[in-house]
Amino acid sequence: MIPHNLPSLGAEEQAAAIRVLQSNWVAQGPEVEAFENELCRFLNIPDGHAVAVSSGSAALYLALWALDGKKKRVGLPVYSCAALRNAVGMVEGKPVYIDCAEGSPNINVSNAGRDGVDILIAPSMFGIPVDVPVERNFKLIEDIAQSLGAKDSGERIGLRGEVGVCSFYATKLITAGGQGGAVISKNKLLIDKIRDYREFDCRDDSKLRFNFQMTDIQAAIGRVQLNRLPDFIQKRKQLFDIYNQAGLDLLKTSTKSHDVVYYRVVMHCTDPISMIKRSNKNGICAIIPVEQSELLDFSGNYPFSIALVKTTVSLPAYPSLQPEVAKKIASIVKEYS
Repeated sequence: MIPHNLPSLGAEEQAAAIRVLQSNWVAQGPEVEAFENELCRFLNIPDGHAVAVSSGSAALYLALWALDGKKKRVGLPVYSCAALRNAVGMVEGKPVYIDCAEGSPNINVSNAGRDGVDILIAPSMFGIPVDVPVERNFKLIEDIAQSLGAKDSGERIGLRGEVGVCSFYATKLITAGGQGGAVISKNKLLIDKIRDYREFDCRDDSKLRFNFQMTDIQAAIGRVQLNRLPDFIQKRKQLFDIYNQAGLDLLKTSTKSHDVVYYRVVMHCTDPISMIKRSNKNGICAIIPVEQSELLDFSGNYPFSIALVKTTVSLPAYPSLQPEVAKKIASIVKEYS
């Protein structure tokens, strides 16, 4: 069976982990600081403007906490990952669910202003940069868990709001050995506030903090992955082009100002369940990108999110997938699409 997604790990990541094990320093330490600063340089912000943490979920929680999200109205997309809803609940915010923009997997940001939210979590789904207005009446958390390295008008996204968050889970664009995340911001005061929260032990005050630390083993793997990210992005684009040139009806919502990273290759179809079953019979694992049961709310009217659930399938697309295999997948899927 050709899997839907796989992490891209190899000898370099193994060597990095062994190097840390041999150092006998495996907790948070110099590798974490180096990873944070290399992430800053990748995003073209000064060193010290990123905090590496234990997971993407931790990053979301800390971003909301730093923006004083308790009892605030927090807008989030109904078409998204449960981690967003969980983080809002953990900070005791008031979730306000918002539909996708028409024809896009991304949240309709213009609705956030009309819904009177105080803070908006705006993910760039499937590697497609979300449209962010320059003028807004709410604070913005930009979620680049699926879009690290994507660009808007030539600049890497993640810093268009007050805070950005990313995830280094096993099947994200890069991984820090299975888990991991980071908070980024141009505002050093917010970053320092989050860093202080993360440094939970051996303090000389009674302030409540929590252990959200990343380990040096995770960071060492993350550093290798970050260095490989440009190659990963190029390979993902190559796979997207193969599927696109085969004539598959792919989801395309980018504009001329956006550079997509193709975290997902999503295809329109009239019967996703049937297509997935046929794909499985041919040794191809395809999935519905966000199942209806995974939508974050069912009490409102979300026509564009429902439409995506009922008309899309995600095909295998990850850096280690060989082009000839992608061509075979495209040929098979084309026959019954």
